[in-house]
Amino acid sequence: MHGDHADAAKASPVICQPERLLYAYDVWYPVAMANETATTRRGGRQAVFIDRDDTLLDDPGYLREAADVVLLGGAARAIADLRQAGWLVVIVTNQSGIARGLLDEPRLERIHEELRRQLAENGTAVDGIYYCPYLADAPLPAYRQDSDLRKPNPGMLLEAGADLDIDLTTSWMVGDSERDVEAGRRAGCRTVRIHSPKDPATRPASRADAVAQDLAAAARIILGE
Repeated sequence: MHGDHADAAKASPVICQPERLLYAYDVWYPVAMANETATTRRGGRQAVFIDRDDTLLDDPGYLREAADVVLLGGAARAIADLRQAGWLVVIVTNQSGIARGLLDEPRLERIHEELRRQLAENGTAVDGIYYCPYLADAPLPAYRQDSDLRKPNPGMLLEAGADLDIDLTTSWMVGDSERDVEAGRRAGCRTVRIHSPKDPATRPASRADAVAQDLAAAARIILGE
């Protein structure tokens, strides 16, 4: 484990920085909430968990270099608005590129340092970055495991909840994949699915509580605007 919570013996690497139902087009889309499947800290802080690739950052396909980090339009402002309103913002990201040998953890750290630098340049930050490097059929034996941390499992959200005193039942998960939605539901969170242009089937297929065009639209939903 890496970061401010390195003294806690957890399974996934983590970097922590101290610091209604709608479509983006205002069409109601009701979906039944999943039953809570995890022990949560009620009365804790509220958080918005966000996926990284194609939600916060442009995804070129297995982002491998810090030089290729590009924030999506409106993403930094959305994070700033959420944090100003009192929400923690925590990134939770599957990074199987490590298990596939496409990059290593030090390189991933450099990518996240650049992400934090760009956010700071835009006057904001995130409260944590959690990633899962594991894959059940990984080419690299050190990362070959069927991990509870890998979305759609809720492990990263549960770990962040314990680390940061988060009430998962009053928190949100935002991402561009049904894996993100399912991870949020299993953790007891409300969910927003980003309508990625790469996935035109998002609207009819999603089990999310809301579907939004991008992170900025998702933030507006969460903030009740």
